[in-house]
Amino acid sequence: MKTDLEKVKRLGKDLRKGYPRSPREKLGGYVIAARCADKCRAFLLEMNGEYNYWPCSLASQWFAFTGITPDQFKDVVATGATDEELARWIGEHSKIADPDDVLKWNNRMRDMRLSDMSLHAQQYLEEYVPKFVPNHRPVYVWFDVYDLEEKRF
Repeated sequence: MKTDLEKVKRLGKDLRKGYPRSPREKLGGYVIAARCADKCRAFLLEMNGEYNYWPCSLASQWFAFTGITPDQFKDVVATGATDEELARWIGEHSKIADPDDVLKWNNRMRDMRLSDMSLHAQQYLEEYVPKFVPNHRPVYVWFDVYDLEEKRF
């Protein structure tokens, strides 16, 4: 695949000045994927600020489920693929064929409570949440951490 950073520039968000999309927003039918695309574009353009494309615990969930690797996804994003083109590519390269399996996984991700996460993730978030999430806002599920910190609600 041919890299086209000019196309990527037209689609990229400067994450030094703003936020990637919510993990709740879907791309190609999957939660997390749209956020992953935003972070990847910003990484390619060196505008990712504090955001990491890879490694990332959130993205690792999506990559593990679909069987798509971070490098495969980065390579297609680097071509300047639009969201529509990425959605098509994801559909062609995901190891998950049954839309009901995707639906169940999306809902599991949306509903994951911090207490359902690995001990390592819980230990990390135990210090992260009080530091970065407004203390008057309760965190009910994992995605809340991102949406509260990034002021989506």
